[in-house]
Order: sequence, then structure tokens, then C-alpha cells
Amino acid sequence: MFERTDVVDEEENLMASFTAERPLAAEQFAAGKALRKKVPRRAHRAFAPAANRPDPVDILEGQNRSRAQKLVPVRYGRMLGSPFAFLRGSASVMAADLAKSPALGSLVYACGDMHVSNFGVFGSAERELIFAINDFDEVFPAPWEWDLKRLAASAAVATRFMGGGRDDADEAVVAAVRAYRKHIARYAAMGHLAVWYGRIDEQAILGSLSQQVRRSAERVIAKARGKGHQHVLQKMTEQIQGEHRIVEDVPLIVRETHTAAGVPIGEALDAMLRSYIESLTFDRRRLLARYRIVDVARKVVGLGSVGTGCWVVLLMGADNDDPLFLQVKEAQGSVLEPYADYHLPFENHGRRVVVGQRLIQGSPDIFLGWGKVHGRHFYVRQLADMKGGVDMVEGNRKGLAAFKEYCGLCGWALALAHAKSGSPALIAGYCGKSETLDDALAAFAQAYADQTERDYEALERARRSGRIEAAVDER
Repeated sequence: MFERTDVVDEEENLMASFTAERPLAAEQFAAGKALRKKVPRRAHRAFAPAANRPDPVDILEGQNRSRAQKLVPVRYGRMLGSPFAFLRGSASVMAADLAKSPALGSLVYACGDMHVSNFGVFGSAERELIFAINDFDEVFPAPWEWDLKRLAASAAVATRFMGGGRDDADEAVVAAVRAYRKHIARYAAMGHLAVWYGRIDEQAILGSLSQQVRRSAERVIAKARGKGHQHVLQKMTEQIQGEHRIVEDVPLIVRETHTAAGVPIGEALDAMLRSYIESLTFDRRRLLARYRIVDVARKVVGLGSVGTGCWVVLLMGADNDDPLFLQVKEAQGSVLEPYADYHLPFENHGRRVVVGQRLIQGSPDIFLGWGKVHGRHFYVRQLADMKGGVDMVEGNRKGLAAFKEYCGLCGWALALAHAKSGSPALIAGYCGKSETLDDALAAFAQAYADQTERDYEALERARRSGRIEAAVDER
């Protein structure tokens, strides 16, 4: 367990006088550098499973108790696709391991499920394309090292998934950690407002890549520009008697008449939206009030979220060719919360997700909000808004060079997220200018990739023995 060593806690300072002194950036940098004596950077090399390490299948089964049981086999089926799929769906398993690893105790709003597939481009409120983290279900104040170590491990596991060897994995991890280290130092030298307004826009994305990789990125960006509510309307709906209706794809997209608790879906939807609207600013409420609800369906998404509540709501505005798709996702407790030495000043997990996204993403969805209905917490966002990402393809060794550059972008985006919510100067002081931390986390990532493969095999054995049921999922 880590020990809190924060030089400054911004939230606590909100309750103090604005005239109270804060440590200067130079003082925080020096404090971070001094912490190397307490937690040497080389200490992050090690990962050895504890003798009493919990069974990873036990952890997953514990999570599944609060989920729709008919969808649990879908979750297992997706996780058994590969060790990389397992890692993406097992943030709870890694959180338990990270809690026992060395950490300074300097907190950020950690993503909690930080891996290479949880980044992408999206449209900002100003309609610019931004590269950033795109999944916040597990966000919680926690040590910054936890995010960076999970990102490093995911780079190694993804490299192996793509057919790369250990040297390739080392290079991908180092690319991510080096970019994190260099950019957190740059943000440490900037003012708070400059960091707050910081973003990785289209020009910055393309400018960071080699010419060959830039062409691939331009295709991803162009594809993202074509993704919006009109695209989803064509993809997810059909017209019935002149009205658009969401097309069912049982069991992944289902139009239901009642919730799992037996409440009529119309009643639950009305209560849910009334609660959600209260979280929006007046201007957003006015805009949303121009739309009417046309259809709603439950939709299974992701890996780690499978089995939690998730609905797609189709609304129409000026006419039947003016769609707005909202995604309503249930928010349960963060996997980091049992291990993080922090208590948020609010209880709603949907609000936790929204606050985290607003704080660290920089240009969040204009319809982002939260609510509570029948004792369940949720958050709301647009289903599609110029979103795009990179798919890692199994055995695609030809894509490894581009993937390594992509890992550098991920490290940059993580540094920006941590700079917005933590102390970039303290982190930069600790990370330093040498490659010591890069090399340490490359060693950690290889060890954790080995552990992930063992955990994946444990889940596969559980399937073969009949302990769990896994469904084939054709996505």
C-alpha cells in the first residue's frame, strides 16, 4: 500500500483561503526529485505475484455478481479472445496487483483502466479532432504510477498479440514511457491555465508521427470525421412506418419492455432522464429540450463493462433527419477505490465518471451528465461524435512500427491527463531526464505480460472445467 506524500492537494485547497500559499513549481519539482531516495526509480522494475495473490477468476466472479447474469458468458467469451483481450477486461485484477507495487503517493485522477485501446480521437465542442483517453468508467484519485504501469503492460501484451518479440515489446513500452516523461516535464514548466487548455489536436497528432505512419493516421482521422449521428442512424436503425427504429441484434442489442428490476422501460427512462437533466447546465438543457425520444434499446459494449446496464436512446430534433444518439451507461464502483487512500465528496459513481472525464480529457462531450434511478448510478454521453481509434490486429507484425509510434502518442495523452489533475512538477522531478524509469517499466511490463498470459490460461482452465461459461461473440 502506498503512503500519501502529496505536496499539494488542490481539492482540499478549494476549502482554504485563496490567499493561502501554495508550493511553487520549482519546490514541487525538487520534492519529486527527493522522492527518488524513498522510492528509487529502479524499484519499479519488479513484479512478482504475492504468495497470497487472489485467484484472478475469483476477482472476476466477484465483479459479475452485480451484473446481468445472462451476459456474463459474453464477457468471458470476449476476454478469452486473447491475453490482450483478457488484460483489457481485467482492470480489477491488475488493480489488486498495482496496490502492492511501489508508488510515491502523489495522486492524480487516474483512468483506472489505462491501456492502449482506451485512446482515440473525438470531436471537441469546437468541432476539432482531439486525441485523448476515451474511457473513464474506473476513474478515481490514485497514484499516477498505476496508470503508467498499466499502460506499459498493455503495450507489451499488445505487441505480443501482434506477433512481436520481447525486443519489440521493450521498444513499445519505452516509446510510451519516454513520451510520458518528456511531456510531463514540458507541462511542469507551463502555467496552470496553459495546461488546462492543452490538447493534442490534429496538427499535433500528425506532427508527432513519421511520414509513413502519418498517412495511416490521416486515414483514421478522415474516417472519424465521417462518424457522427447520421452515420449511426444509417448503421443502427431501420424505418418502420416512417419512423426510425433501432435494429435488434440479440443478445447484443435488445429492445426491452421492462428493466431487470421489473420497472416498465418507459417509466424508468423518464425517471432516468429527469435525474440526468438536473446535472446539465441551463444552456444544455435548452438544447436537449428541442429533441424528442424516438426509441431506446439495451446495448452490450466493451469488455470490462459487459453485464452492466447500457442503453442507447435515439432522439430526433428538427425533423426525422436530425438524430441525436445518447448512450446511458451504468456506473459501478471504480476498481481502484478499494485500494486508493481517498474519499470523494460525492457518492454517485456516474458523477465520479463525469468529473473525471471533464477534468482530464480537456474537451468533453457537451451532453455529458449523470443521474440516479432506482438506486442505480449512471452517466450519459453522445454515442458517436467524430470518434475514431486504432485497432490492434492479431499477428500483424507489419503494423508494429506504427504501433510503437502510437504508444508514444498514448504516453503523451496520459501525461496531459495527469498534468491537468495532479502535480506535473512533482511527477517530472521524480521521472527525471534519464532513461532509468523507461528501462524499469519495460522490465515491469514484460513481467506483467507473462502474468497476464498465466491469468488468461487460468480463465481458460476455468472454462474447460465448467467453472465458468463462455459464449462465442461475433462482433
